[in-house]
Amino acid sequence: MSRRYRRANIDTAQKPICAVLQSIPGVTVALGHNDVLVGYQGRTYWYEIKSRRALRKDGTLGLKDRKTTDKQQALLAAWRGHYRIVSTVEEILRDLGIEIS
Repeated sequence: MSRRYRRANIDTAQKPICAVLQSIPGVTVALGHNDVLVGYQGRTYWYEIKSRRALRKDGTLGLKDRKTTDKQQALLAAWRGHYRIVSTVEEILRDLGIEIS
């Protein structure tokens, strides 16, 4: 997969989600990498945004559609902070405990 295609794919998934998050008072978003860091109420939340096609119904990644690298899988296994794989802004808002009417 070319770097250009991969970068465009990441931007397509991240932009609308980050736009909503950035519009919420008290929420900060750090971009510039594959993942999204969200600051809220003095805590940092780490989200890996994946397309819906990469996820099973229970929210886990399917092996044949796995879009994470071996390095990411190793980090996930060892990481003790917040890390979640999501595909929608609603999943992030629910995780943060934010309700938007």
